[in-house]
This record gives sequence, C-alpha cells and structure tokens, in this order.
Amino acid sequence: MKRFLLLMALSAMAAFAADVAGTWKASVETPNGNFENTFVFQVDGAKLTGTSANQMMGETAISDGKVEGDDLTFNVVVTRDGNEFKLAYKGKVTGNEMKLTITLPGGDRTFEMTAKKAA
Repeated sequence: MKRFLLLMALSAMAAFAADVAGTWKASVETPNGNFENTFVFQVDGAKLTGTSANQMMGETAISDGKVEGDDLTFNVVVTRDGNEFKLAYKGKVTGNEMKLTITLPGGDRTFEMTAKKAA
C-alpha cells in the first residue's frame, strides 16, 4: 500500500511539472547591447538536456540540467580566447514564458532573461 501511495504521489508531481521541452527564444539587454539566445530543451523525468545557441558562442550543450516542478537549473560551458567559463542558469516557467537568471563566473554578476516558447 505504501508503495502504491508513493507511486501516486510521484505521478501527481510529474503531472504538475512545467512543460519545458521544446524550443525557447530569449533576449537579454547587456552593456554590450541586446543578446538573442535560442534554447532547445529535452526532458527525461527530472533530467534536462539540450542546447543553447547565440550569435557570439554558436551552439553549446546544456549540462547539469534539472527540472523540479516549475523550476529549472542548468549550466552552459563556453570557451572564449582559450578560457573555459561556466554560465549557471536558474529559471521559473509560467505557461509559455520562462524567467531566467544567468550567473557569470565568479558569481558577482547576473543577468535576467525572459524566454518565450516557440515550439
């Protein structure tokens, strides 16, 4: 009986998870101008994978991705001028809109980004 209740609870939690899978278009205003980004997310249970693409870094794999209800976290590792940087993303999904906070290396600078589901 306990196992049945646990399965029911897990099923209910999955039913309330945000629909993150698909293509999302985002932009963020930076000191260097407007920055456009496209995310393609795949979800398998709580695991989030996919790609992030933009005009400066091209297409990059998403790593360490997790989805918990309406919340998601993931990293994008980029290489620039021979140096590797990990950008940490944290977000919340409401319907077809996603609010993301990007933390830059060192944790002292963040940017806010809004993404809209495209497909």
